[in-house]
Amino acid sequence: MPAERRPTLALDHDARGYRYYRNAVERHWDPGDIALDVDRERLRGMDDLGFDQLRTTLALFGAGEQAVTEDLSPLAVVLDDPNDQLFVASQLYEEAKHADFFDRYWREVVHPVEEARTGGATAPTDERWFPDDYVELFERNDRAMHRLLEEDTPENRARAYCHYHLVIEGILAQTGYYGVQNSWDGSVPELPELPGLVEGFTKIRQDEGRHVGFGMAKLKELVESGAVEAELLHETVNELVPLTQGIVGESAEEEGPGLGPADLTAYASSRHTQRMQQIVDASAEIPDVDELTRLAGD
Repeated sequence: MPAERRPTLALDHDARGYRYYRNAVERHWDPGDIALDVDRERLRGMDDLGFDQLRTTLALFGAGEQAVTEDLSPLAVVLDDPNDQLFVASQLYEEAKHADFFDRYWREVVHPVEEARTGGATAPTDERWFPDDYVELFERNDRAMHRLLEEDTPENRARAYCHYHLVIEGILAQTGYYGVQNSWDGSVPELPELPGLVEGFTKIRQDEGRHVGFGMAKLKELVESGAVEAELLHETVNELVPLTQGIVGESAEEEGPGLGPADLTAYASSRHTQRMQQIVDASAEIPDVDELTRLAGD
């Protein structure tokens, strides 16, 4: 049948939302398939400072994944493009998988190691792991996302994408991946190589490339169409950057093994600059999903 006579179907296979959805389907992984035995054995003899640093990282990521799983729901409600709906459905599923991975790691690695070391066990939800800046950032994200249910405007969508996809996933989480990859991959003599942790973070990072790319593309569309001014994006992100810098600075020890606060805050700043340039510069393109979360050495 000639193309001009074919009926219009619901899905557009060339749309970014559909392509990201298919990418998610093709790269499916199960957090229960990742082997954790080696990690558990290698952590038993770790010093207290390194072990505390690892627990902090895991708690922050686990709580963050749980929060964004909940906070994405308003976007799923307001989006009316079926291609975007497919993608957000896949993102909700992936955020749930990420939360599952961190829960499993705490149950099957952290708890047995804690019990072997001290005879006790901690909870990943304990307030000790979460600095004030972290709590404030996710409370602001919750408000920005749920505002869509009250008033779905281009400005509110831009703020929601800035909070969720750009700052939390594109800057803060990316910095966390960088810190983990360069601390627990066997390249730091003072730290054990944790293959299960690195594999889990690698899988999660691949998922987040789609999430970040979707949000950045939506922001770019809003700016290029004239629906919002680029200055709104700058204002929103600049209000959140001090929180991300505070979180990164408090989650790493100056004298601890691996990357220190200065290295991580510099990396976060570079992500901020790069993401904004890719969105607001009309001549720049949104990178592909792998490039968006590529780390040095990949």
